[in-house]
Amino acid sequence: MGELHSALGDISRIRRQMARTTEFRGYGPATLAVTGGIALAAAVVQAVWLGDAARHVDAFVAIWVGCAAVSAAVTGTGMVTRSRRLHSGLSNQMLRLAVEQFLPAVVAGVLLTAVLLRFAPAEAWLLPGLWQVIYGLGVFSSCRFLPRPMMAVGAWYGLTGLACVALADARALGAWWMGVPFGVGQGLAAGVLWAFAPEVDDDIEEG
Repeated sequence: MGELHSALGDISRIRRQMARTTEFRGYGPATLAVTGGIALAAAVVQAVWLGDAARHVDAFVAIWVGCAAVSAAVTGTGMVTRSRRLHSGLSNQMLRLAVEQFLPAVVAGVLLTAVLLRFAPAEAWLLPGLWQVIYGLGVFSSCRFLPRPMMAVGAWYGLTGLACVALADARALGAWWMGVPFGVGQGLAAGVLWAFAPEVDDDIEEG
């Protein structure tokens, strides 16, 4: 019985090692393009509903947290579907590694948002820039399992985030300072996967 457990442990370690050296193909270009569209739609909602977001920070945060939640659900569904199809027996390990790479950025964004709104609400205009920088760091963290040109996507979010911070006032809460960076950024990510990842297909339709 002990030898069986040892053998199963060896197999598990081999699977983890294989997963660490395999390019993750769970992100589909169609899925990422859809999340870019969701960001642009959220920007339209903000522009029509809020107008001056600086006077409605809670509503601004609600719109974009909702946008992030919907995008995460769409991305997660696509990841599971594609991973099971393209990674077969390694799908669970690949999904776990993908989540582990991006999770610290998500946790940092959530905690930073909560602390800023609770203890420094007057500085809420920093949120769009900080969100974009943190998201860019999450992309960089994931690049070891993705096509190398994906680093350009991380750089895009870092630069747009710094541009928002450079505004140094409530203009950074404008709808398009969130909608355009995320809309273009997700479209760029979709383009990278379409051009550089093999066996790309329309995961939205099959998922």
